Amino acid sequence: MDEKIIQAQPDVLVDFDREDAAAGDLRTEEMLINMGPQHPSTHGVLRLMLRTDGELVLEAIPHIGYLHRCAEKIGENVAPFQFIPITDRLDYLAAMINNQAYSLAIEKLVGLEVPERASYIRVIMAELNRIASHLVSFGSYGLDMGAFTPFLYGFREREYILDLFEATCGARLTYSFITIGGVTIDLPDGFLERLGKFLDYFEPKIDEYNDLLSFNHIFVKRTAGVGVISAADAIAYGLTGPCLRGSGVKWDLRKCVPYDMYDRFEFDIPVGMPGGTNGLPREVVVGDSWSRYFVRMQEMKQSVRILRQCLRQIPSGEHKGKVPRVLKLPAKEVYFEAEGARGQLGFLVVGDGKPIPRRVKVRGPSFCNLCIATHVCREVLIADVAAIIGSIDVVMGEVDR
Repeated sequence: MDEKIIQAQPDVLVDFDREDAAAGDLRTEEMLINMGPQHPSTHGVLRLMLRTDGELVLEAIPHIGYLHRCAEKIGENVAPFQFIPITDRLDYLAAMINNQAYSLAIEKLVGLEVPERASYIRVIMAELNRIASHLVSFGSYGLDMGAFTPFLYGFREREYILDLFEATCGARLTYSFITIGGVTIDLPDGFLERLGKFLDYFEPKIDEYNDLLSFNHIFVKRTAGVGVISAADAIAYGLTGPCLRGSGVKWDLRKCVPYDMYDRFEFDIPVGMPGGTNGLPREVVVGDSWSRYFVRMQEMKQSVRILRQCLRQIPSGEHKGKVPRVLKLPAKEVYFEAEGARGQLGFLVVGDGKPIPRRVKVRGPSFCNLCIATHVCREVLIADVAAIIGSIDVVMGEVDR
């Protein structure tokens, strides 16, 4: 009889000694698995190289660049007005906020004043786009975890917002609506009334979403306690937005460093909280995948609060300030950050007295948030990687640029 015993399993060949067999020890080998770049739970052309030992992920290395389009270099070869449509293609799920952040950077560089009504319209569009973006995150994250219905519900409500955008500027995804000096055109007749009706319809839906998915037992088991990011690690890796607030850090540029008209609104900054408090599932840990997800659900309620205040406060007046046809950018540099749907979106613009910037640099929050993937995807199961990456909520157009 052979001194070796060969035990065959599907697609696995294991070789062990009689003594090892008696002890129950098993020799295994590491395997490299490509997750993406075409994979449903990577939310775009993200490739993750997983080093695994069986079902255990030892290391996850993101490989990016599949959607690189030279956006920054384009910004250094066109006038600022011409670069507005390019900003739409960064975080294409929250394009209004991209327009807003770049416009504010140029206005800060040139010293332009924006009329009050224009600033209110900007806030309305930014908060509507934030809700629309979080609805996509809610629906797609549910899909990643095996729940199909939330995806349908989230996109159903998002359609109402896209209808409002289409009525305003004719576009449903990439808008180029917020521009340097204000907004391209004023709000159409009946827009504010339609917005009020939408808010009345939408606000109760958030609680329905929570009953459907957030507190669903299976969903909680898949996400609570998975991919925990401490507050110290979140700050050290440069995380912002819901990823930072999910770790318990109360930081939001709209409240802490307000711009446009955000200092006139009352709203809260949702943060991750320990399980068992405020009715949260007991399995929840501050900084886990569930916390990052639930911060977005709470942020939608805060956006509704801001929008209701906009409806009460918005004044009449001009929708755009006086802007020269040809902007000459002073020989200095500015950096401006706005609170995007995924974190702090920053633009560095350097002028040299000409109409075209000498340097344009974009700080994409998704790029910075993705940097922690290798750190947090250690010693987890392969199925947990989808939960972790989905909770980070990256948009690859913003990562690659």
